[in-house]
Amino acid sequence: MGLPAGHVTDVPGLTRTQQLHALGNGVVPQQATAALRALLDRHTAHALPTAA
Repeated sequence: MGLPAGHVTDVPGLTRTQQLHALGNGVVPQQATAALRALLDRHTAHALPTAA
Protein backbone atom coordinates (compact mmCIF):
# COMPACT_ATOMS: atom_id res chain seq x y z
CA MET A 1 0.00 0.00 0.00
CA GLY A 2 3.01 2.27 0.00
CA LEU A 3 3.14 2.67 3.76
CA PRO A 4 6.16 1.86 5.89
CA ALA A 5 6.07 -1.49 7.72
CA GLY A 6 4.17 -1.21 11.00
CA HIS A 7 2.50 2.07 10.05
CA VAL A 8 -0.79 0.78 11.47
CA THR A 9 0.05 -2.65 12.87
CA ASP A 10 2.57 -1.33 15.40
CA VAL A 11 0.12 1.15 16.94
CA PRO A 12 -0.56 0.00 20.51
CA GLY A 13 -4.19 -0.65 21.41
CA LEU A 14 -5.62 -1.04 17.89
CA THR A 15 -7.59 -4.19 17.24
CA ARG A 16 -7.27 -5.97 13.90
CA THR A 17 -10.66 -4.57 12.91
CA GLN A 18 -9.52 -1.04 13.73
CA GLN A 19 -6.29 -1.58 11.78
CA LEU A 20 -8.22 -2.76 8.72
CA HIS A 21 -10.61 0.17 9.02
CA ALA A 22 -7.68 2.62 9.19
CA LEU A 23 -6.19 1.06 6.04
CA GLY A 24 -9.53 0.91 4.21
CA ASN A 25 -8.79 3.45 1.47
CA GLY A 26 -5.01 3.41 1.73
CA VAL A 27 -4.52 1.80 -1.66
CA VAL A 28 -6.60 4.36 -3.55
CA PRO A 29 -3.80 6.87 -4.36
CA GLN A 30 -1.62 4.17 -5.94
CA GLN A 31 -4.56 2.79 -7.92
CA ALA A 32 -5.42 6.28 -9.14
CA THR A 33 -1.81 6.84 -10.23
CA ALA A 34 -1.77 3.55 -12.14
CA ALA A 35 -5.09 4.34 -13.81
CA LEU A 36 -3.99 7.81 -14.88
CA ARG A 37 -0.72 6.46 -16.27
CA ALA A 38 -2.60 3.81 -18.25
CA LEU A 39 -5.01 6.40 -19.64
CA LEU A 40 -2.17 8.77 -20.53
CA ASP A 41 -0.25 5.97 -22.25
CA ARG A 42 -3.34 5.04 -24.23
CA HIS A 43 -4.01 8.67 -25.15
CA THR A 44 -0.45 9.39 -26.29
CA ALA A 45 -0.31 6.15 -28.31
CA HIS A 46 -3.31 7.34 -30.31
CA ALA A 47 -2.27 10.98 -30.60
CA LEU A 48 -1.41 12.37 -34.01
CA PRO A 49 2.30 12.72 -34.68
CA THR A 50 3.62 16.27 -34.59
CA ALA A 51 5.20 17.84 -37.66
CA ALA A 52 8.97 18.05 -37.58
